[in-house]
Amino acid sequence: MSLLKLILGRRLANEEYVERKIGAFEGVPAMGLDGLGSASYGPEAAMTVLIPLGAAGTASIHIVMLPILALLVILYVSYRQTIRAYPSNGGAYTVSKANLGTNASLLAASALMIDYVLNVAVGISAGVGALTSAIPALHPYTLALCLAILVLVTIMNLRGTMDAGRAWALPTYLFVASLALILAIGVYKTIMAGGEPPPVVPPPSSPRPTEVISIWLLLRSFAAGCTAMTGVEAVSNGVSAFREPVVTRAHRTLGAICVILGLLLGGITYLVRSYGVTAMDQTQDGYQSILSQLAGAVIGRGPFYYVAIASVLCILCLSANTSFVDFPRVCRLVASDDFLPRPFAAVGRRLVFSVGILYLAGAAGLLLIAFGGITDRLIPLFAIGAFLTFTMSQLGMVVHWRGELQRARTEREQRQHRASLAINAIGMATTGIALAIILVAKFVEGAWITLLVIPCVLFLLRTVKRYYVELDAQMRTEARLDLRDAHPPIVLVVTETWNRLTDRALQFALRLSPDVIAVHLMKLGGPDVREQRRLLRQRWSEHVEQPARIAGHRPPPLVLLEAHYRRIAGPLLQFLAQVEKDNRGRAIAVLIPEIVKEHWWQYLLHGQRARRLRAALLRYGGSHIVVINIPWYLEEPHIEQGLEQEEISAPLAETVTKR
Repeated sequence: MSLLKLILGRRLANEEYVERKIGAFEGVPAMGLDGLGSASYGPEAAMTVLIPLGAAGTASIHIVMLPILALLVILYVSYRQTIRAYPSNGGAYTVSKANLGTNASLLAASALMIDYVLNVAVGISAGVGALTSAIPALHPYTLALCLAILVLVTIMNLRGTMDAGRAWALPTYLFVASLALILAIGVYKTIMAGGEPPPVVPPPSSPRPTEVISIWLLLRSFAAGCTAMTGVEAVSNGVSAFREPVVTRAHRTLGAICVILGLLLGGITYLVRSYGVTAMDQTQDGYQSILSQLAGAVIGRGPFYYVAIASVLCILCLSANTSFVDFPRVCRLVASDDFLPRPFAAVGRRLVFSVGILYLAGAAGLLLIAFGGITDRLIPLFAIGAFLTFTMSQLGMVVHWRGELQRARTEREQRQHRASLAINAIGMATTGIALAIILVAKFVEGAWITLLVIPCVLFLLRTVKRYYVELDAQMRTEARLDLRDAHPPIVLVVTETWNRLTDRALQFALRLSPDVIAVHLMKLGGPDVREQRRLLRQRWSEHVEQPARIAGHRPPPLVLLEAHYRRIAGPLLQFLAQVEKDNRGRAIAVLIPEIVKEHWWQYLLHGQRARRLRAALLRYGGSHIVVINIPWYLEEPHIEQGLEQEEISAPLAETVTKR
């Protein structure tokens, strides 16, 4: 078994695609980890902004979190509408493309792709932050832990959405259960204590206030806390991953994610005020996350504390999984419209879009390295892309329902469409206002970077599209196959010396055409070639010209080119230009003999002249030049060795031409 098969599993057939679709049970871990994980870093991000207020910041957190909870309800209802209207991946890109046009859809796609990359980096860094809170000795290894977790999540998603969903189901539901139990115990103790419960492990004391409460500070806190909303759109972007009935399962998954997230956010907000928990600076030694302080205050630092913190670590690190499910699907839609490289739309060995997964992992890894794996440094870049896509999606749905309202035939349909229009209009207004607040509040802190990157991504998407338009214009043809000038080509055989590989190349060349020219480059090894020239001509006369005459073939001439600067491509390109000039309109085939390397160490024992020559001919040769490799195997292979076990028994496709 190969290492690749051991890590990723066997290659799946196209017919297995339906079996790989998921239900709501796998859907919550696969698509809800971003939303559920944000219950940890969302409130913490909001409270971090309020640190200058001291204890007053904790007392004021409900002023920030209540509007966020209201916004969550609006988004839930709005995205139910989107899923119902677009049951095959109704994310912001699809909705904007259908209702607002190409430019709007590209803006939504750019923001969404940036947001997904940031989500991976923020989720993993927040998870590692939870780990270093419980085990402070690991704090110096923050970045290494982030990258290791990124590799793990990437591998699991390369195995497939179903595998990842099932693998993350246990930590997901353990997180929900443990955190729900802590919150329930905390709420119970708070009620029994009349609102001021004694903490089992007192949280660190609040810092001395350095600012007074202000509208601007609350708006900045709201903008930071809105990161808790970033995973809500995930289900609408990945509807096609669900089994039938698709809409029902997507609605169940969305409902479960939003209900759990709302309860967690509400419970955390209530208890941090009750226990006097404050945010801490993640860059400092002794840092503890909000959840770590809260769990210690409610249940102490016993075994259950470490189980809960371990589940928080898992859910935060794995919250990146949402991006790994949806980012490749968004890229696939964009690539299908030729705004991204077409390999993004290709299905990999496990029926997932592997190129998108690998690109996401690479981009997130670079981001983690650039910011040292620290959540607070990444948060200012976060949420802008998410809320921009929220707003674009809701605006697109408003236009959609207006069109449906005009086409409605009955009073009942009109009432339904008006209600849907009102829901999405409210969603558009609220997310638009939230986006404006986030832009203003986070601009100086680093949001300007996101605003700068989005136009760059738009330019890149447009550039890719322009390339494919030009390519298709050149390749498109309605003409029939033209066989009027189907003459044999002039064949050039590039030789290094006379050997069995040269023999095989010449035999093949003489089967292709009577016009064969052998080309040998002199002085590739240095200036002393006189003896080499004499021996080569002698052997050529004996081993090639005489047998060719006996067999009735025109003896191929041997052309000796001087490689004064020991470059193989330059002299050959000059000679090809002369041959092409002397034989206007005629095709020229260049045969390049090459030893096939089967092991990595063989590449170290052979030069790379054949590879460099092939690259130069393909780059500069022109449309009349055809390059043909003549392989020589040190060990004769078998075709079956190139097949996987599943492919050997698979039926072959029928040919178009019947005989």
